[in-house]
Amino acid sequence: MQKINPNALSNGRLHNVCVYCGSGPGRDPVYATAARTLGETLARAEVGLVYGGGSLGLMGEVAKSVLAHGGRVTGIIPAFLSAREQMLKDATELLVVDDMHQRKMLMFQRSDAFVALPGGIGTLEELVEQLTWAQLGQHAKPIVVANIAGFWSPFLSMLEHMRDELFIRQSLEVRFHVVDTADEILPAIRKALALVDQVAEAVAEAAVVEKF
Repeated sequence: MQKINPNALSNGRLHNVCVYCGSGPGRDPVYATAARTLGETLARAEVGLVYGGGSLGLMGEVAKSVLAHGGRVTGIIPAFLSAREQMLKDATELLVVDDMHQRKMLMFQRSDAFVALPGGIGTLEELVEQLTWAQLGQHAKPIVVANIAGFWSPFLSMLEHMRDELFIRQSLEVRFHVVDTADEILPAIRKALALVDQVAEAVAEAAVVEKF
């Protein structure tokens, strides 16, 4: 697998957001509404969507919403899932790859931030992988957990339990942002990117001072 760039910072630019979400619609219609709202928000802000390439469930809802509002969609899907998840052939760019590892690395490379909408095991796995990479200092791209209708609350409680049991230590804190509505996602990303850039600038200034 290709090495991740530890210095993969934003420099204030937000071109593409990667959205992880379910290939099913879920039980509560509010999930699909949130996906459509996010799609419209990205399109109107001229921020591209990077996602798993399917046309079903929340994946399809967010991608079709971006396209319906004139936005850009990059779908990345393994060949073995192209039929099962009914890949979205209308995507602006559709990349068919060999396996899940290739898919996830391309999604990482193409994105400036990550959003987790409600979803299943695959969505959870993708979210946790980005949290792990960030925890280990492999990237500083914003990660937003969209806790729509409290969907992610059990997961957030599990993280608190890990902290209480000292498996997530202060030196290895998991940094991410939680929002409750789709409308809050893009502002949270922009705020996080600004903070990342401020930290990067402070580190650079400190390095110059130390040199002299």
